[in-house]
Amino acid sequence: MNGMVRMIVSSSISGLRKTALEGAAVVGFAALVLLGGGAGALAQPSAQPRVPASNAEVKLSFAPVVARSASAVVNVYALKTAQQRVNPIFDDPFFRRFFGAPGGPGLQAPERVQRSLGSGVIVDTSGLVVTNYHVIEGADEIRIALNDKREFEAEVLLRDQRTDLAILRIKREGKEAFSSIELGNSDELAVGDLVLAIGDPFGVGQTVTQGIVSALARTQVGVSDYQFFIQTDAAINPGNSGGALVDMAGHLVGINSAIYSRSGGSIGIGFAIPVNMVRVVIEQARNGSKSVRRPWLGAALQRVTPDIAEGLGLPRPTGVLVQKVVPDSPAAKAGLKVGDLIIAVEGQGIDDPESLNYRFATRPIGGKAALAVNRAGKDVSAVVVLEGAPENVPREEVKVRARSPFAGATVVNLSPAVAEELKLDTTATGVVVYGVDDNSPAAVSGFRPGDVIVEVNGEKVARTWDLEQLVRTPLRGWRVTVARDGRTITALLPG
Repeated sequence: MNGMVRMIVSSSISGLRKTALEGAAVVGFAALVLLGGGAGALAQPSAQPRVPASNAEVKLSFAPVVARSASAVVNVYALKTAQQRVNPIFDDPFFRRFFGAPGGPGLQAPERVQRSLGSGVIVDTSGLVVTNYHVIEGADEIRIALNDKREFEAEVLLRDQRTDLAILRIKREGKEAFSSIELGNSDELAVGDLVLAIGDPFGVGQTVTQGIVSALARTQVGVSDYQFFIQTDAAINPGNSGGALVDMAGHLVGINSAIYSRSGGSIGIGFAIPVNMVRVVIEQARNGSKSVRRPWLGAALQRVTPDIAEGLGLPRPTGVLVQKVVPDSPAAKAGLKVGDLIIAVEGQGIDDPESLNYRFATRPIGGKAALAVNRAGKDVSAVVVLEGAPENVPREEVKVRARSPFAGATVVNLSPAVAEELKLDTTATGVVVYGVDDNSPAAVSGFRPGDVIVEVNGEKVARTWDLEQLVRTPLRGWRVTVARDGRTITALLPG
């Protein structure tokens, strides 16, 4: 049986559904195929169903866990004002002048309020709430509804699109203490552990579902930059985004974020952000930071494929290979070399670059991380000092205004800090597009943030000043080379 599956961030009650993975084929979805077709083809279970043997067994329940944690799970209502789309005929000033435009005086298009519903978790009695970034993205107003039906306005303390997390604070009068949940340790989870998912699916009201941890360290989900998700079969549906994944001690172990789905509903494959990542974002919000700073290794890494593993004499693909080391970076200072195989961080095994990025991102800046490294077949160790990515090259920001395909683009010099912001390889150098004005020549030409400008008309572009000089003379045609997503693109653009 073949089907189509979507990755859905699960807060899409308003119809503002986000799809991160479209069209992934699911093959062989039949749950059971009998081979041989006769009696005895399937082994019979040794334990037969039985009636509960005692009153205590009859009364076994998750209710005590729910009682400890459910009051800390809230609804998050995000409201965004948007202009309604009007007939394109009103783009013509003649029609606007003589016939007016929808919206009355001022010829403004009418506005409508878009509403989305997600969930959140109170993690501090002062009213600190963690939810998903995509739940509150673009919101003009945010309201929090508690389990006891009270509603409050909320302010955003920190948004972090890279982890798909946001930290809110409930606006309260006086010093009212709210119910909160204790943070657990997601590194202690094991496949098969029982967990509860608490949220507001489809807007029906707070709902608790039960399941197990189906898998750990899922790194190919495609929802955020830091891929390291807990997979669970506890039912997670639209509206659950930002809700709690809770262990049997009532501790928060994850923030429910996405599902695989054909129809928009749960098919038993849900993903949660581990609480150890959530904790880092919470702490930085508490310290007043408006953005999240993460440790920087200063090395380009490569996944170990089966072929590479065979060439290295490894029994299986594991670890990550160091491809490049940035001079004076934490990796360089720790003595890492090109060709080193990093196999563990602080005793935690590493299977791919995403795993290493997660382990670094969940450790505080200012500390140290011990790496287990295999170098030319020998085991060695390295200690990396955890530092933020530096801005060791001045940005020298330039807004291009001269008549050229770049007009309307803002460009800056690359540094590890800028590369971190734009999700680029932190070893990259040169000039990068930092922003593009809507409907500008740069936008029409197809430039987008993150494009590294390599050459213009055969001239190398090393600093923003170089580009500013090159566009001063209007030309009828431009030959431009940019680096994008690991590819080099050359295009001929009109002046």
